[in-house]
Amino acid sequence: QVQLVESGGGLVQPGGSLRLSCAASGLNSEYHYIGWFRQAPGKEREGLACSSSSNSRIYYADSVKGRFTISRNGLYLQMNMLKPEDTAVYYCAARNNAYRACGLFTFEYDIWGQGIQVTVSS
Repeated sequence: QVQLVESGGGLVQPGGSLRLSCAASGLNSEYHYIGWFRQAPGKEREGLACSSSSNSRIYYADSVKGRFTISRNGLYLQMNMLKPEDTAVYYCAARNNAYRACGLFTFEYDIWGQGIQVTVSS
């Protein structure tokens, strides 16, 4: 059984940085992909970045490109130059036994972490 647990969230000032971690157990080491999402109050869940183990492809949403970096294994999300509009609950998600490249749509993932709060405020 695959489990995902996020950590590293919290309160940060605008312009600051945070590094989120996703502790994963039970994933097929060769064929899976991991993505990071966020959901702000009253908004839909938004895909931010993903990484595929099978072909090492990485994708970013335009909203975070140049500021956020996903690790090649997908287990870390480095967030720089944070803005108040980045405030949200952040989730890592995975699909196990996946043989194609990852995407940024929620329906492409069937395993989710519980989420962790990130607040950007002065």
